[in-house]
Amino acid sequence: MTLLAETFRLQSPRLVARPVPIASRLISGGAALLFVALTVQAFLRQGVGIWSVGIAYIVYDTALLGFTAWKIWPLRHAQPTLSPPATRPALGVIVAARNEAAVLGVTIDTLATQQDAPELILIADDGSDDDTPATLARLYGLAMPGLGEMSGPAPGQPTLRWLRLRHGGKARALNAAIQLVDTEIVLTVDADTLLEPGSIAAMRDAFAREPELVAATGVLAPICGPHLSGRLFAWFQTYEYVRNFLSRYAWMRWDSLLLISGAFAAFRREAVIAVGGFDPESMVEDYELIHRLHRHAADTGLDWTVRVVGGALASTDAPASPLAFLRQRRRWFGGFLQTQHWNRDMVGNPRFGKLGTAMLPVKALDTLQPVYGLTAFAILIGLVATGRFMLALPILIIMIAKIAIDLTFHLWSLGLYRRWTGQSEGLTLGPALIAAIAEPFSFQLLRHAGAIWGWVAFLTGRETWVRQQRTAIGAAVR
Repeated sequence: MTLLAETFRLQSPRLVARPVPIASRLISGGAALLFVALTVQAFLRQGVGIWSVGIAYIVYDTALLGFTAWKIWPLRHAQPTLSPPATRPALGVIVAARNEAAVLGVTIDTLATQQDAPELILIADDGSDDDTPATLARLYGLAMPGLGEMSGPAPGQPTLRWLRLRHGGKARALNAAIQLVDTEIVLTVDADTLLEPGSIAAMRDAFAREPELVAATGVLAPICGPHLSGRLFAWFQTYEYVRNFLSRYAWMRWDSLLLISGAFAAFRREAVIAVGGFDPESMVEDYELIHRLHRHAADTGLDWTVRVVGGALASTDAPASPLAFLRQRRRWFGGFLQTQHWNRDMVGNPRFGKLGTAMLPVKALDTLQPVYGLTAFAILIGLVATGRFMLALPILIIMIAKIAIDLTFHLWSLGLYRRWTGQSEGLTLGPALIAAIAEPFSFQLLRHAGAIWGWVAFLTGRETWVRQQRTAIGAAVR
């Protein structure tokens, strides 16, 4: 059995001293210095120049939008229908769960009834102290195994097993489970994520067609509770997820995809073991792992690839209140900063191809994007509050122009997204139009606030994997 903890001591970039290229220092330092310089302009200049930080924010965001539009352009054509591969790899599913008794049943049933069911469904129980044992016994006849042990197959569901662990966090639960899975492909699914019937088949086919594929993310859609707050957050997050997954498709076509969703992701098992598994010290173990896969490929001359699979669809229980949303984004952004810091030697480094020279420099700039955004909004509010409406008016015109650009892209991209994924539920044009207009003055500010909280989490190191309160799936099964 591979000792993944020992491998971490050798592989993890946080424990290996590597020289940081000058390009990395210039990109990160330049973004910070530019922010200071532009903010100072707010106190020294007159006219629209007082809002230089906002103009920089808009120019940068629009440039990223243009890149995405360029790379998703091929989606306007129908996707080719490919015949199933002759040989298809075995696939096992790991569900890392802590105190998820309320939703485990529906999650397991959704996996077991897939059109192309997995060879193994392993519940990696991270020290649950709720009704998980009673639930697994009542629904599937599983007897409680000892700590650190895996149960035999469930009497009525022979692919289902239960690995019972001491509480150590999601990454440790995944590492323990992956050593017991004997399938070529390992799928990680959160307990609050429900796969569409053909999703496992789409993932299995993707790995069968491309031997160099080592990691792939499915496409997620958020679901929230039925109350008003839940409907509002589902509305905004639905369109946010559309943009995010189209952006991942764009970076995939640039051979630079970094962001996969651990809530629904597939990995070639041997590749994960080769780089040391999931890092227990990471706030975002799925995102951090992809950096090490790319690093290992560059170090060893392998042509490993990372993909987003448009035919692999799932819905996931998303935050349905401001505080829950802020907590989620605090962890996401804090983990992003942590991973960026650990891998800062890759930024601007041509040894990593387009990932080093394009994607990671963009990510370095993204560390300060929410700071730019909130500062720009604060300056605008300050102008209005102090009665300088003549200065605020041209700024509002710039913002309206930006909204028009975003709206045009958004409405155009919805059609591409439907063609790519086959998903159309909840993606009507009317609500999309309203969301695009309202988002810059509401949801986007909340997202930036969560990112600022993420800076606090990163700088203090006070963040762990915690269970999110279920507002949609849990309500559906009660």
